[in-house]
Amino acid sequence: MKLVVIAGPPSAGKTSLIKQIVKRFKDEITIAFLKIDVVKAFEDIELKKEFGILTKKVYSGDLCPDHAGVMVLGDAVAWAEKSAADLLIVESAGLCLRCSPYLNQGLGIIVLSSISGIHAPEKMGAMVSLADVAVITKIDLVSQAEREVLIQKIKEVHTGIILMETNALQGNSLHRLYKLIKNLPDIDKNNLFLKGNPPLGTCTICVGKKEVGWKHHFGVVQKLDGPVAEYLYRGE
Repeated sequence: MKLVVIAGPPSAGKTSLIKQIVKRFKDEITIAFLKIDVVKAFEDIELKKEFGILTKKVYSGDLCPDHAGVMVLGDAVAWAEKSAADLLIVESAGLCLRCSPYLNQGLGIIVLSSISGIHAPEKMGAMVSLADVAVITKIDLVSQAEREVLIQKIKEVHTGIILMETNALQGNSLHRLYKLIKNLPDIDKNNLFLKGNPPLGTCTICVGKKEVGWKHHFGVVQKLDGPVAEYLYRGE
């Protein structure tokens, strides 16, 4: 089974891109889709209704959605394999700009909207720098000059990334992406790892401490004044 993980900020065009991928492959292979979100999602319903593919979704609720994704992905792979899927597409919640949902196998795609601003790639950290492919959407809504600057910004963050531009609603210029997916090797489900290092996993905020101000917290804390990203460890 092949695996594609699609990430990107909300409203970038992730679901529109997924619809184009499903439309391209649905008559050739069996596709399974997993949506990870926080409170509410409808993408699974739309894809099942429009294309009749296998779908599942999970809500992270009070849990970080990227954390939830790591927790459930093993079960999702087993579900998709049991359902005889040839391709599993995972759509992340697209909320955390510090984490990255990409794995050591499969294809990691970041979807970026042209109208999100030329500095957007620099703000998204590992979501861009660890992706295999960047798909830039809504290219009909900005000038050629703005598109070129955005592309340059993406290259500065990740020099080796494969870049594609499209209007995902029409699916223009995605033939190269389809070829990449078609040529993907099958995953080894017993050897799946996150491609990047997640941030420090547990802190007093993670476990539910609500007071504001670093003096109320323990572990790695941060002050407002001082050098950029100056962290210190405060024990009990």
